[in-house]
Amino acid sequence: MTPELLFEDDHLIAAYKPEGWLVHRSDIDKHEDRILLQYLRDLVGVHLYPVHRLDKPTSGVIVFGKSGEAAAKLQGQLDSDSSIKQYLAICRGYCPESGVIDHPLPPVADFKHQRKRPKSDLPRQDAITHFRRLGTVELPYSVDRYPSSRYSLVEVELKTGRRHQIRRHFKHLSHPLIGCPKYGKSTHNRFFAEELQCARLLLHAYRLSIQHPESGERLEIVAPPRGCLMTLIERFGWQLP
Repeated sequence: MTPELLFEDDHLIAAYKPEGWLVHRSDIDKHEDRILLQYLRDLVGVHLYPVHRLDKPTSGVIVFGKSGEAAAKLQGQLDSDSSIKQYLAICRGYCPESGVIDHPLPPVADFKHQRKRPKSDLPRQDAITHFRRLGTVELPYSVDRYPSSRYSLVEVELKTGRRHQIRRHFKHLSHPLIGCPKYGKSTHNRFFAEELQCARLLLHAYRLSIQHPESGERLEIVAPPRGCLMTLIERFGWQLP
């Protein structure tokens, strides 16, 4: 899949980021050549300014400013309660019907010099995630130690924006996301990849609600999942919010 424009005017663009694309070049993944920022700059023919980020394996809605001023105003919104950031995720087990995960998180250490520092020394940052369960499924496969395997489709709303927050919070909840090699469970990840033909992190930025940086008008940008994630949702009879 390739990126697609969802909204454009003189001040900003919103786009669909496919899984596997980097938002911008990074020393963490020097050899990846699928760079969303460069692709969109070439597509719209203007310089773009990053506002926020989505991890490489996450798909969905992302916004860029067409000026530094517009990007700064949007970034301020995303760091406050004036925006709404909703995601869809598939997790292991039947998670609670709804809830709030209020669990401080230390920064993620991406580089070797950061990982040398003891975890106990890393300052924990406030991290709050709201969620509600949209659907469940029980499959007749013994993936783990039980004769069948259960999974949930969850709508997630971020109240803070810590690195890998959703993945880490759902691990803390003992309902890890499917397809996550770092915070998930390899047996379930392998089952979805081999038996259900979906070898990706099942996390998608579904809806972004922001105020336009110039007019103040409320923008509602929604991007339904695509590819194998949408195929699974349809196969399990789940309804999108």
